[in-house]
Amino acid sequence: MVSLPNYRPKQLSLGPLEAEILNIIWELDSVTVKDVHERILSDPNRELAYTSVTTVLRRLTEKGWLACDKSDRTFSWHPLVTRAEAQAIEAYEQLQRFLAVGNPEVVAAFADSLDPGNIAQLEAIAKRLREARNARKEENS
Repeated sequence: MVSLPNYRPKQLSLGPLEAEILNIIWELDSVTVKDVHERILSDPNRELAYTSVTTVLRRLTEKGWLACDKSDRTFSWHPLVTRAEAQAIEAYEQLQRFLAVGNPEVVAAFADSLDPGNIAQLEAIAKRLREARNARKEENS
């Protein structure tokens, strides 16, 4: 299980090309502009300027998703969060938006439209919440 990381990017929203390039970086771990550019151009139906890749890498760095290292004259980028951590952050943000509705009746109204698999997932989540609450009580005792 992946927990919510202590570090979070400054800006969570990503454009389609930013998300695509971030996925490439997660696959390769550490990349140069050339690595990303070649990966994208490996699709014969794609065109993308080398400078566009540089711009996106810079933006992802500014948003806090990547770190840039310079060795001699070569720049390389690596992710500051794993794919799993990014998914945990996204799930947390979605849950916060959902809970911000604040009206239990509105939230509960969704229960009627859930299939049995979703209900089982919610029950498993509720069980984990009860276990976490009980563990906190024991720590504070």
